[in-house]
Amino acid sequence: MIGDPSVLLRTLGGVLALAAISTAVLWSFRVPQRFAPVGAIARGAVQLALISVVLSGVISDARWVAVVLVVMFVVAWWTACRRIGGESAVRATVAGAMLAGVLVSMGIIFATGSVEAAPRYALALGGIIIGNSMTVATLAGRRFHETVDDRWPEVEGWLALGATMRQATLWPARFAVHAAMIPSTDQTKTTGLVTLPGAFVGAIFGGLSPLEAGRFQVVVLAAIMATASITAVLVALGLGRGLRRHPLVLA
Repeated sequence: MIGDPSVLLRTLGGVLALAAISTAVLWSFRVPQRFAPVGAIARGAVQLALISVVLSGVISDARWVAVVLVVMFVVAWWTACRRIGGESAVRATVAGAMLAGVLVSMGIIFATGSVEAAPRYALALGGIIIGNSMTVATLAGRRFHETVDDRWPEVEGWLALGATMRQATLWPARFAVHAAMIPSTDQTKTTGLVTLPGAFVGAIFGGLSPLEAGRFQVVVLAAIMATASITAVLVALGLGRGLRRHPLVLA
């Protein structure tokens, strides 16, 4: 039982051991920000504890679920912007791209009846989809800037021939989308053979049969792919349209 002190102590011991291994490996290789995993684990634990308390009281109320989803989206958007760039144009591009991906995917899921349009399912799906949109937006944005920096002479050549910035950066944009999609694509291709996703395992623990849990997971995977595609393309195109020579954000 989770309230058992011995269980909590064993959990704490395991988490601390894993965090120590992560730090030790990064320290031995002299990686910058070697304590970042420890901070991330601590922050994640605190946030999970808080959200668990909050969700226990709002999971059946559609209005509060909507508030929670908005907060999730804002945090995800802000995190992605910190990795890509903080200019107003970048922030607007990332927000629009992520919002489009999330709304299209969730809208199709509930409109087709693939998943019941209930607050608890909206919360579960929304959290997964928003998290993946954040990841793919970050990957697409950073890869786009890296590729443009690497191939800047080619971009300048196209500009000298009269191309717009968006036209001159079309190849880097396509490459960035492809690179950003790789984690989502590999995750989807190997589900069931290499990994058992959290949504699938959680559905089984929640009482669903393996077949029903599998059906739910397929919907989740399809939503992740659709969201990733929309978000990555819109991020890459948006950044290309308003690009100036942009130093890569390393924070």
